[in-house]
Amino acid sequence: MGTKTVDEAKAASGVEATNDEERAEATKVDEASEATEAREAGAGEATEATEVSEEAAPKGPSGIGQGAGAVVSAALGFVSLSGSWLGTVAGARQQLIGQLRTSSQASVAKQIKAVYGDAWHATALWAGLFALAALIVGVVVLARPAFGAPGKPQAAWIKSVAWGGVVLGVIGLFLAVLKYTDILLGLPTAS
Repeated sequence: MGTKTVDEAKAASGVEATNDEERAEATKVDEASEATEAREAGAGEATEATEVSEEAAPKGPSGIGQGAGAVVSAALGFVSLSGSWLGTVAGARQQLIGQLRTSSQASVAKQIKAVYGDAWHATALWAGLFALAALIVGVVVLARPAFGAPGKPQAAWIKSVAWGGVVLGVIGLFLAVLKYTDILLGLPTAS
């Protein structure tokens, strides 16, 4: 953006400049028109760049839901192994029911089963439900790309966390079944 010579300014303005003030004014007008042209050209380039970036931007789901599902699956699997508030409350409730329904004249074996066995089974049942939920959510997250946008791969961290949730769910479900059937830590026998 150089300045135009006096002759170019005269030709561009169409009027012959006679003194220095008129020449300076003509130069300012020419510089302003050059700046306007440059801005318009830059705006055109920016529009083209925006169009190109919109075309290059991936369309479709961002994977946020899949990531959240994977984390939920892993959390549910962990809860199934470590115990939940619901399982604890259900176990305590079952223990109270067993104490209320069992008379003091009942046999020791019946008292142990009613007070402790049913509470143990209630806790195992809730752990199994959390494990099953973790397993289902993890499998849905892993299967989702098969039904989603073709050509859009699932992020590696989503797969890893979802697989972790599935594994924790399987282990939690296995342990819950073992606890519920009294294979693992069964009730003591009263002699």
